[in-house]
Amino acid sequence: MHEETSLTVGRVNRVLIERVRPAIHSARIPFEIGVHALSGEPIAPAEGIALGFEPFRAGSMWGPAWGTTWFRLRGQVPAEWAGRRVEALIDLGFDVNMTGFQCEGLVYRPDGTPVKSINPRNQWLTVTDKAKGGEGVEFYLEGASNPVLLDYHPFLPTQEGDILTSSPEPLYRVRHMDLAVFEPEVFELSLDLDVLLELQAELPETSPRRMRILKALDDALDVLDLQRIAETASDARAQLADVLASPAEASAHRIAAVGHAHIDSAWLWPVRETIRKVARTTSSMTTLIDEQPDFLYGMSSAQQYAWVKEHRPEVYERIKAAVAAGRFLPLGGMWVESDTVMPTGESLVRQFSQGQRFFEREFGIRSKGVWLPDSFGYSPALPQLMRRAGFEWFFTQKISWNQRNVFPHHTFLWEGIDGSRMFTHFPPMDTYNSQLSGMEVAKASRQFKENRVATMSIAPVGWGDGGGGTTREMTGRAARMADLEGSAKVEWKHPDAFFADARAELTDPAVWVGELYLELHRGTLTSQHATKALHRWAEHALIEAELWAATAAVRTGAAYPHEDFDRLWQLVLLHEFHDILPGTSIAWVHREAVEVLTGVLSDADELASVARKALAGEGDRELVFTPTSVGGALPLGAALTPSASGGSLSLSKGPDGYRLENDLVSVLISGEGLIVSAVDLASGREAIPAGKPANLFQLHQDFPNMWDAWDIDRYYRNRVEDLTDVSSITASDEDGVTKVVVTRSFSQSTITQTISLAPGSRTVLLRNEIDWHETEKLLKLAFPLDVFARETLAETQFGFQRRATHVNTSWEAAKFETSMHRFVLAQEDDGFGVALVNDSIYGYDTSRDADGDDVTTTVRLSLLRAPRFPDPDTDHGMHEIEVGMVIGADAAVATTEAITLNTPATVVHGAREVEPLISVDGDGIVVSSVKLADDTSGDVVVRVYESLGRRARGSLTVNFPHSGIREVSLIEDDLDDARTGGELALKPFEVRTVRIARS
Repeated sequence: MHEETSLTVGRVNRVLIERVRPAIHSARIPFEIGVHALSGEPIAPAEGIALGFEPFRAGSMWGPAWGTTWFRLRGQVPAEWAGRRVEALIDLGFDVNMTGFQCEGLVYRPDGTPVKSINPRNQWLTVTDKAKGGEGVEFYLEGASNPVLLDYHPFLPTQEGDILTSSPEPLYRVRHMDLAVFEPEVFELSLDLDVLLELQAELPETSPRRMRILKALDDALDVLDLQRIAETASDARAQLADVLASPAEASAHRIAAVGHAHIDSAWLWPVRETIRKVARTTSSMTTLIDEQPDFLYGMSSAQQYAWVKEHRPEVYERIKAAVAAGRFLPLGGMWVESDTVMPTGESLVRQFSQGQRFFEREFGIRSKGVWLPDSFGYSPALPQLMRRAGFEWFFTQKISWNQRNVFPHHTFLWEGIDGSRMFTHFPPMDTYNSQLSGMEVAKASRQFKENRVATMSIAPVGWGDGGGGTTREMTGRAARMADLEGSAKVEWKHPDAFFADARAELTDPAVWVGELYLELHRGTLTSQHATKALHRWAEHALIEAELWAATAAVRTGAAYPHEDFDRLWQLVLLHEFHDILPGTSIAWVHREAVEVLTGVLSDADELASVARKALAGEGDRELVFTPTSVGGALPLGAALTPSASGGSLSLSKGPDGYRLENDLVSVLISGEGLIVSAVDLASGREAIPAGKPANLFQLHQDFPNMWDAWDIDRYYRNRVEDLTDVSSITASDEDGVTKVVVTRSFSQSTITQTISLAPGSRTVLLRNEIDWHETEKLLKLAFPLDVFARETLAETQFGFQRRATHVNTSWEAAKFETSMHRFVLAQEDDGFGVALVNDSIYGYDTSRDADGDDVTTTVRLSLLRAPRFPDPDTDHGMHEIEVGMVIGADAAVATTEAITLNTPATVVHGAREVEPLISVDGDGIVVSSVKLADDTSGDVVVRVYESLGRRARGSLTVNFPHSGIREVSLIEDDLDDARTGGELALKPFEVRTVRIARS
């Protein structure tokens, strides 16, 4: 036979697009439209429905950026439509390629009952399944005119990302608001053609199955009258029945589909708009659940459920009913889909505890797995935390975005820094926004890495990021691909059931050890420093406030402010969302983040202050309240009279610059404000290589290929400016601290750096006040070190991770910008090292340099960036960043200095000293938190961890009347095999949570 494939494919494509899909709705009449544009923020639905409305015509413009416009739609079903299914068709000015990223709306009935959302891929709503001629129709639509910021030419700077700077001009033109007759057979025909057309494209070019599909498609179009689509659709479908009924091969890949929307809690829209996005999407999904008996929809993020409960209770009732029916699936067990690289371990614990407590309180269920499809890399501490919080599985797909290396597994065990392993799955479709297209389904089957030993994968199905969710077209595709020759088998399935089945069939999964590093979006460790700094400070302030509040509750009977802590933690956790803390949201989001986190910091400080005053009483005695005991003489949670500090300290000026010296270290600062020598006096070791000064600010051009706020591309290193010019340099010796103050001006910015050394300290503190007004620049602070380091040790949650300093393989070469928490350490095999500690930054890079046979290590800290999208003024303004260079450090010293920098003691005047609630001994054992139990029982909960990567033994001593000590889970659940008593035996980096019952 002659080759006719291209003719058939072209024919079907044109008929489907130009004839069949337009015929899904036949007769149409326009609504009578009324409009009311709000001048301010959104209002409650009841208020919107009660507004006065003015006449409006389709074809008219509406909606400035971030505006809200209420539309009233009135119509009457014609008598000749009696008995037919009637739908409303609404086009607010949509671009189908911008679903979730432009205007959208939520439709209500006159009594305030939500119907469903309207968006570019979901422009219809059911009026009646069986019309009565002459019946009246009335709907109210809350329209949100959100601007398109990620346009066809993406990443262009724009002022539309903040309501304070956006344009007041209307953005959208309503195309139509109509009543229409729905033709069900035409709709089904459109899906038949769509599924078969996409399936044949994925089959071998001359396979019998493909040829028979093409023949059936031709036969169907031969009997379809293009002028009478509705009348002949059934005949056309009959020609396709046999090829659609042919069953899948016995070995076909199996896809567990779950409805999904992945609504970003903030990104290219503010939090207030996310609240409405969630309400819109969940309205549509509960409607789809009602209409599709097999469909399951999954949604993560307890915060999003809480928003709907508070702001759209009428929608929430529908969600609760669907959850109870097992059709709407709370996933993930976290407060939000957070970043997992930068939050403290305590924050991740609270993500789990707040999320699981909400789901249990509201729905009587717990999530079995952690659902994080879109975060920008995953901490190696996470497997242990998930396991100890009671989770059984982990899901993401983001690592498929790697720039260089293809991840070798889709279903595997992920091993963390302590050896804990978590059963993990990545969908081989490489998306969390599947449409169940033929291409996606074939891709899942074709590139599933475990095809030799496993048969199944997950597909999150629906429009996401900006919401929208699953459509009836997607459920139609799923029905056709449930058992279809040439296709994977698709089934709606709860992720818990998928993971149980996957684990049962894959009895010996591969193991991946260490961080899940995303080879992309490396700039998220640095963008929006103010958000990151306030978040870090708020985390530590809340942990300290809990310590003092718990101590006050036990020692004085003061009320423990459970509700205040829940409220403040929930605000912190929200801002750990993976587009807020990483600094990749619009200006509006980060403006509000700074305001909110400043308020959290203030409230946490007030809670701590009230507790400290209750403990100290009224008096003039000076007391030092110490929130940590790591490496210090004062116990954690104590308030003691300060003792005089000892040790020598000197400051001298010579021809080579300023020398700062105490009993431990001697540091030389050049006339350019650079550290040219740093000697550990006990060993005589010089930490700075000759001719390569440290404390060197370096300015790079920073213009990535795309994803401005997200990415740092490797070629940024090719252009660098050393900032060595000094505007002024002065020195002083006051209050027991030696200081050198250096001021630098460059481009549009200035840096004032205070270099200081205190008695008895091996840490040179570098306090940087930076007035930053650069564009598309990256500011680094470089420390060449005379240290032969095979690896760096970078703090992560409850421990540290080791990273090679070489680039032997493409995996190491890809890690040219990596993460830390409060310290990074470069150390030689003999134990000598230099640590860099900080109070608010997360990114660093490492390189090895050779001068002859001498190999040195350079560690550079990333301080500030200046991308122009999505916030055109990212990081502009004043920043304070404190860094410490710890000379002669090992992991224990680095840990101590990092914790001390981030949790300083507080001096209070009162009447009495305070005995700590607990004390812990044992080398390397660190107390992470002391608090009262979440269940309000009054029990004390203490969390400890091993910090040095080795086995440790110690003990926990309780200094108040108690009736028992027992181990509990991270989220304070009882354990079947709980260890009891105060003896501590910890494996490397093990985290242990104990509960102390008060007598």
